[in-house]
Amino acid sequence: MNIAITPSPAADWDAYVTAHPQASVYHHIAWAALAAHVFAQRACFIEARDEAVRLIGVLPLVQQSSLLFGRSLTSLPYFNYGGALGDSPAVVQALMERARQLAADTGCRYLELRDVQQQPGTWITRTDKVTLLMSLPETVAALAQQLGAKLRSQTRRADRESPITRVGGLELLDDFYDVFCRNMHALGTPVYPKRFFAALLKRFADSCVLLVISTAEGPMAAGFLVIARGRAEIPWAACREEAKPRGFNMKLYWEALSLAIERGCSVFDFGRSSADSGTYRFKTQWGAQPAQLYWHRWEHKAAPQQASTDNVHTGPGKLRTLLSAVWMRLPLPVANFAGPLISPGLPW
Repeated sequence: MNIAITPSPAADWDAYVTAHPQASVYHHIAWAALAAHVFAQRACFIEARDEAVRLIGVLPLVQQSSLLFGRSLTSLPYFNYGGALGDSPAVVQALMERARQLAADTGCRYLELRDVQQQPGTWITRTDKVTLLMSLPETVAALAQQLGAKLRSQTRRADRESPITRVGGLELLDDFYDVFCRNMHALGTPVYPKRFFAALLKRFADSCVLLVISTAEGPMAAGFLVIARGRAEIPWAACREEAKPRGFNMKLYWEALSLAIERGCSVFDFGRSSADSGTYRFKTQWGAQPAQLYWHRWEHKAAPQQASTDNVHTGPGKLRTLLSAVWMRLPLPVANFAGPLISPGLPW
């Protein structure tokens, strides 16, 4: 096979991704290209072709740079999924090895491939995250029955305040971002710039949608959904702290699940969580089941088969804990100003 790196793949790349049973929507060219463009980063596309020049494997990558964490190469940053797709395990391994070589040649501190299946080879494998998946019934009425009376009553609690549920795109971005910024500050995490979400909503209007729950006080809870290939994912969701005891976080997810059913989805992806964390327990109460994520890593100066990684557990893991503690103590306006300046280079 021939392995090549290109900044601009041919049209058969997206056709290959569409036909591949293990592909995510993020494997398409536009997702890596958009993320790189918005943050002025480098997108790399590694492709494998056979002797007849037929495409037999793809791997999209984005290179990030940070003063704290150095240079890195990821498939894909900002999203939960990526990794190599191929016609065979041999093709997948060849793509991964070429990515490893690229990371070393370009002075990256690490390479991370966000897979949903474990791959063989001398890779450091992160298994600290799972995604929570829920099979959806065909109707909203069936969903209510599936959830049961107790959980359904919790989703109705916010209805006492006569909330308004809105579904849309760019016209809801300000309201979404207001709630999202507050939530990220409370978590001690620098927020992504608004222009990132705006670019996603413009470029992927057919698959990206905002869901906002508001009262007379303003937006109380909001979510960003990606709907494609019969699957709805909610990679970003937020609820104001004072609105959680009033049931607005439950209302948000009820509306998100209902929307997914109305859009013909059979699976709802609650996004990644650490096992047995608070968010994990929140998501499993809906009936979501954990699916292990395998994030394969190569690290500069790391020993093969290392059980834990410097970038995740022993180095910036500790640094991230310290930074998060400091960040949540910043005044919200300061965090909202500084967050978009540093978040594009962060490795999470």
